[in-house]
Amino acid sequence: MNDMVEKVNPKETTRAEAYELWMTAPQPMVTLTTTLNVRRLWRYARKHNVKLNMLLCWCIGKAASQVPEFSLLPIGKELIRYDQLAVNIIVQNVKGGINTCDIPFSDNISTFNADYMRLTEQCSTRCEHYDISKQAMIIGTSALVEVEIDSATGMYSGIYNNPFCFWGKARCKWFSRTLPFSFQFHHTQMDGLHAAKFLKLLQDEIYKLR
Repeated sequence: MNDMVEKVNPKETTRAEAYELWMTAPQPMVTLTTTLNVRRLWRYARKHNVKLNMLLCWCIGKAASQVPEFSLLPIGKELIRYDQLAVNIIVQNVKGGINTCDIPFSDNISTFNADYMRLTEQCSTRCEHYDISKQAMIIGTSALVEVEIDSATGMYSGIYNNPFCFWGKARCKWFSRTLPFSFQFHHTQMDGLHAAKFLKLLQDEIYKLR
């Protein structure tokens, strides 16, 4: 493995008990749902002429980077530690199909935006996936922005154990903009307390936007 990825002994991590309890569970995935206040997100996107989806993905990466459990991911029967995060998005390509695109997370929003624009354009025009899952812990996303949804629960395949975020169309009423948001995670990777912390940090990062 490269320098950014290593296999770890679960017994030497804070996830030792969770590994024993949930690694072989038939359904180890948990989903939490919340409603985000995204008014600041919308205002920042308009003010700085950036894509709303890019901005939310950056906030997801920013929040996740502050929760240590995101660095560990169960793969097969192993626990893998990563030094880098990335946010995966689904891109519609020029042939009408879809491709997946991993955007490496950068604390610098301008760097993340540049990578987002370059890589999504590349996936769209070449009709190819951009996959860095061997170098980074991937946070999956699915944005159904044409419809309002209350929550979403992902499918557990037993192969893809990565955390996953779902959202739909923002709800606008008077001066408020809210967004129902679902977060799915593998119980070996984190507990509900860690997931709740991530969701709080996500809202905090949105509030910080100016």
